[in-house]
Amino acid sequence: MISGKKIFITGGAGFIGASLINRFLQDNQVIVFDNFTRNSLVDKTFKDHSNLQIINGSILDYEFLAKSMDKSDVVVHCAGIAGVDSVIKSPITTMEVNMTGTGNVLKAASKLDKCDRVICFSTSEVFGSNAYCSNETDCTVMGAVGEARWTYAVSKLSGEHLAHAYFKEKGLPTTTLRPFNVYGPGQVGEGAIRTFVKRAIKNEPLFIHGEGTQIRAWCFIDDMIDAILLSITNEKALGESFNIGNQKAVMTIYGLANTIINVLSSKSKVEFQNKDYVDVELRIPSVQKAKELLNFEAKMSLEEGISLTADYYRQVQ
Repeated sequence: MISGKKIFITGGAGFIGASLINRFLQDNQVIVFDNFTRNSLVDKTFKDHSNLQIINGSILDYEFLAKSMDKSDVVVHCAGIAGVDSVIKSPITTMEVNMTGTGNVLKAASKLDKCDRVICFSTSEVFGSNAYCSNETDCTVMGAVGEARWTYAVSKLSGEHLAHAYFKEKGLPTTTLRPFNVYGPGQVGEGAIRTFVKRAIKNEPLFIHGEGTQIRAWCFIDDMIDAILLSITNEKALGESFNIGNQKAVMTIYGLANTIINVLSSKSKVEFQNKDYVDVELRIPSVQKAKELLNFEAKMSLEEGISLTADYYRQVQ
């Protein structure tokens, strides 16, 4: 239980950030710091809550970031460039925001008078193209230099190393989370389940890049939020990195498309397209460390998560 705290969330208008806010608002002051490139707050019923303050700003602007963060007790750093299309379109912005921006957040947090926890987000992509039951101590793998997709993984991994460095050198209470394919109501930007569900509701074709044999473990947003809360309140999380995902919700992209069609009783058809970028073929986490140290275990089944996601998009479309 978190109460009486001032909680600063970078990227708070994004999918994970906006989903997290509502868990804090009743008993805490929440500050959202975001440049609103994406806005998942717009449809939230709590966007005008008296305990919520919204600041339009960039994590690349250190002085304004530090001023806005002043007197915060908890920092949750959700801001970053994500999504294959966004990364490929602007690898420079990806590197600057995810590396320099994260450095600014950690530097500002280290100067707070009192900081209970800093939560940073890495990515499952640090494990490379093939990750089967990868645990936190496995070697991270980068793709070829010059391949735009890997700039995202490199930038996130550098932020992860920097968070660990701040913990070891300055005693900043950091924890890093590696989300594995998070989906659910309110998702903005890219994401296979979001895209498939929105099209399936309209009985439109579901387009798959390649053969659809890519394998993913799908984690519902509520499970991800539970993991964040546990990481903030559990002392065992200090200075650690955790894989966060659902090992029980594993499926190929092709299987996912057909599952969504079946669950939603959609008339959509699956169509295949050539992919013009390197893809991750296998991505399944080991979540044993999170289970042992945080007592975290994903609960939502894929079918139920799809249904809840569809309910949301039926209402907002």
